[in-house]
Amino acid sequence: MKKTSLNEIHRAAGATMVPFAGWDMPVSYAGTVSEVEAVRTNAGIFDVSHMGEVRVTGPGAFAFLQSITTNDLARIGPKQAQYSLLLNPNGGVIDDIIIYELADDDFMVVVNAGCKDKDWDWIRAHASGSGSFLLNDESDHTALIAVQGPKAIDIVNDLSDSSRVSSLVRFELREDVVGGIRCLVARTGYTGEDGCELFCAWDDAPDLWEKLTAAGVTPAGLGARDVLRLEAAYPLYGHELLDDVSPLESGAGWAVKTKKRDFIGKSAVVDKKTAGVDRKLVGLRMVERAIPREGYPVLSAGGTVIGQVTSGTYSPTVKAGIALARVDVAHSTIGAELIVDIRGRQQKATVVELPFYRNGV
Repeated sequence: MKKTSLNEIHRAAGATMVPFAGWDMPVSYAGTVSEVEAVRTNAGIFDVSHMGEVRVTGPGAFAFLQSITTNDLARIGPKQAQYSLLLNPNGGVIDDIIIYELADDDFMVVVNAGCKDKDWDWIRAHASGSGSFLLNDESDHTALIAVQGPKAIDIVNDLSDSSRVSSLVRFELREDVVGGIRCLVARTGYTGEDGCELFCAWDDAPDLWEKLTAAGVTPAGLGARDVLRLEAAYPLYGHELLDDVSPLESGAGWAVKTKKRDFIGKSAVVDKKTAGVDRKLVGLRMVERAIPREGYPVLSAGGTVIGQVTSGTYSPTVKAGIALARVDVAHSTIGAELIVDIRGRQQKATVVELPFYRNGV
């Protein structure tokens, strides 16, 4: 099993470790609920070094990435980032990614840990004969630390040499020195809070982590990260995003720009959009005290199965059971009363506006 360069620090801090996508990762430290609360009220720190980083450089890099991703890279420029998707020819989602434009003709693509190998193979296969650019998998020597929460930016800014981290806007990035460590600082994250993600050399991550935690940032694990992203209604590959489901039915259709030139999967998405979707991703809030989980059937008020929970949990912020679910369009109206079958018990739920939590960023 793979280990990040922070593994010993996690274990020394008493973290509960679990296998995740082939990595030994911390699922919690003091407990998921307290870690969620720390991120929502102060600042939390996550080890996400298991994510993959693919560098695409050269004169043909922009055109190549435009051809394999759904969003429009022409909308950003150097020192900016963009959320996007990789689709297969049938319009299903291979992975969701973030592209960082480091400079002209120089991009870094961050992919999910569980998809890294297949994404790398897929990108290389489509790069063959496509133009004058170079691909390099930089995952093994790149560490990634996320600092998230309302006080995250101020803490990182105070540790930076430039004191200009606070001037970054969402999805903007800069090179800086934080706590004595050279980093790429991006104002991005996956929690629904303000904050940033810090890319640094693999061996520098332990020192950077210690500097940040000493400044008052609370260590948080994968459990809290999943609750936070669900409260923010961010789709997750393998749950909402699937190889055989259109992004139009996964809550990620906004990241598909069909007006740009051809890209892999475009025709399938256009056809789906023209025909109209059969299903829609909705938010459910449980009426009674109950916790919905992935895979639980969703029923109409009349008892007919009309969908399935894709992600579900108890939300410490909302203080209720919440879920994302893919349901028949006819039952997707805000305020609709539905039922979640929780191990044979029919529990009432209401379709609510997404996200479940919004902090204004």
